[in-house]
Parts: sequence; C-alpha cells; structure tokens
Amino acid sequence: MRNLALAIALILLNTTQAQVLTKEDSLNAGLVRNDRTTLVSGYGEIKVSYDQQLGTGEANLTRNVLFLGHRFNSRISFFSEMELENARVEGGEVGGELSMEQLFIKFDLTKEIYLTGGLFIPRLGIINENHLPTTFNGNDRPYVEQFIIPSTWREIGIGLYGRSTRWPGLNWSVAVQNGLDAGAFEHGTGIREGRGDGSNASASNLGLSGSLLYYTGDFRLQTSGYYGGSAGLTQREADSLQLDYGAFGTPVRLLEANAQYLGEKLRVKVLATQVEIADAERINRAYANNTPERMFGAYAEVGCDLWSFIRPAEKRDLIAFVRFEQLDMNAAIPDNGIDDPTLDRTYVVAGLTYIPTGGISVKADYMLRSTGGPNPDLYINPYPQAQPYFTDNGFINIGLAYSF
Repeated sequence: MRNLALAIALILLNTTQAQVLTKEDSLNAGLVRNDRTTLVSGYGEIKVSYDQQLGTGEANLTRNVLFLGHRFNSRISFFSEMELENARVEGGEVGGELSMEQLFIKFDLTKEIYLTGGLFIPRLGIINENHLPTTFNGNDRPYVEQFIIPSTWREIGIGLYGRSTRWPGLNWSVAVQNGLDAGAFEHGTGIREGRGDGSNASASNLGLSGSLLYYTGDFRLQTSGYYGGSAGLTQREADSLQLDYGAFGTPVRLLEANAQYLGEKLRVKVLATQVEIADAERINRAYANNTPERMFGAYAEVGCDLWSFIRPAEKRDLIAFVRFEQLDMNAAIPDNGIDDPTLDRTYVVAGLTYIPTGGISVKADYMLRSTGGPNPDLYINPYPQAQPYFTDNGFINIGLAYSF
C-alpha cells in the first residue's frame, strides 16, 4: 500500500495524464525493491524557433540529461544528473554548458521523512523541482520561473523532507544551502547568475528554503520561500565594499505560491512570486550591476486534453493550452539604479502538446512577447549601429521532448 500511495503521489506531480514514472522517480519513491541496484535514466528536448520580426530561425538541441542512480540498501540511495546544454561545449567559442544538475545522497529516516545531502534542487515554485520537459506545455519553461525563480536552481547543502501523518496530503520541506553571489548578478537576468551551482561556490554565506505542499483531490497547492545572504566575502572585503558581512548579510528574499488543478480533461496552473533585495543600492555601488530592489512575476495556464473527446479509450493526450505571463524585473529600483522598461514583460503562449505515449511530447506553440521601450542610457551603441529592438515580437516554436 505504501508503494502504491507513493506512485500515485508522483503521478499527481506531473502535468500530463500520460506521463509515466521515470527510473529516477521510482528510485526516489522507494519503488526499486532490490538493494545494490544501479539505474540509468534521462530526458532532453529539441527546439526549432522562428523569429517573426527578424525573419530568422534557430534549431537547437536545448539539453540532454543523463541520470545515474544507485540504491545501496533500503534506506540509502544516490542520485546524479549530468546535463549538456546546446549540444556541445567548445573552448573559446560561444557554445553550450556541461554541468551537474544534481548529485546527492538520500537517507530515508522513517517512512515519512527523508534527508538529502549534496548538490540538490530545493522545492521552490513548480518547475524547479519538476523540470522534465515532458511535464510542462510549450517548448520553453514558463518565463517567470526562468527570470524571477531562476530554475533550475541547485546548490550544495542538506534538505529535510516529510509528509504529515495527522493531515493526509500535507508535505513539507526545509533546507540549508550555500548562499548567492551578489557580485555575479547581471542586469536582465535577476539573481540567476548569482547561483553557485556547486561550482566553487562561497560557503561563507547561507541560504534557507522551505515549502508546504498539499494534495487534495485533483488539486496541488504549494507555498515556498527562500532567505539567504549574497555577500560571501571576508569581513575585510565586505567592509571595504560597504556590504553586510555574515551568513545572511546582504540578504535576498523570495516568496512564491502556486496552485494546480490536474483533472483528467482540464489542467490549470497559477503561480505568483516576488524577489526582494533590500541592499540593492549598496550592491550597485559595490559592483555597478544595476540590481533591482524588487522583482515580481505571475502566470496562469489552462490546458484541455482534446484527445479525451476524440478517442477517450486511447491512452494518449493532445493538450491545447494557453499561458499568460506578466513579470517585471524592475518593479522597484534603488536611487542609483537605471530603469529598464524592456524588463517589464508580458508573454502569451498558446499551442498544442501531443503525447503519443508516456515519456514523449511533440510540441508546437506560438509565443507573443511585449515589453516597454529601451532606455537609451543603457545602450552604448544604440540603433542603427545595433539591431533594432522590437517591443512586440512573435516566435513560432516546434519541438520534441522525451524522458525515460
């Protein structure tokens, strides 16, 4: 019964009816019965995109991820994911990235509680923890969960996860990990480049994250948050830059809440999140990287499985969906910041996701992006020397995603 309940819970995590458990999911849920078992799994996606304003196209193998896991005994398991982005990595040229997306040991403390230690992905938002390309509609992950919540956000630390025995359906998590690097924040990408990703990250500052997740019927409800320092410096360095020293000095705070309805024919998602950087003015004075004080983002998506109306007896999906996203990466800026209206963005994405069998998604979508106009103070070589900036632009995307 326990294994059946865990399998059902994992199925509910997926946004498509036909999605099957991967070997990684099975290992995580404790469904692998034999000890000393090594499992191989993986996922990836390919996309062709056409830019309507520039009249150009791009074809890219966005990512290929290889999962390797091992079960040492009934309580201890190993998880790892190696990711290759953009098909190749070539020294000295613009190319892809080869990185570890996760590498941790899982310790099952009881039937309801487990501990992870290593490079892991905290439970923040929808996409960060459940980021397989076969679990979301559209060829691109929701932009709010790329620019505001910097998915996939992984750090080195420990995480404690559990589920309540008193309130069935209630799950929780708390984690401590290395903090962010404010010196690496870049204008236009929020806190994304400040992630450590397990690569020589500073452990002088820390981050705390936590979540509450509740399943009831076809609903999945979650709220999560993060609070951590972003100045992993020596006290002398921090003082010279007039930044707060310590584990939580120069803090970054992130809050989010999301809800999903995962019915057989209708699927609905909503998410809202906000990032606050109280010391943005001092970060800008130290690093001149135009860090904002506050960023905000939200989106809503509705999907309908057309195949359940066409041939309800067949186990496949044809999901028609539309997603509306609004995000502002300059929602509030300090006195020494420069406003950039191009970071106030609206996205409308509509399309089809065809799932002929579990683990395969064929995707087609149209994305319309609208932004404010560019601020000439931020451009060294404005138009006509550079390419013109289009406040409204459309993209036609076709792709293929897989997981196993």
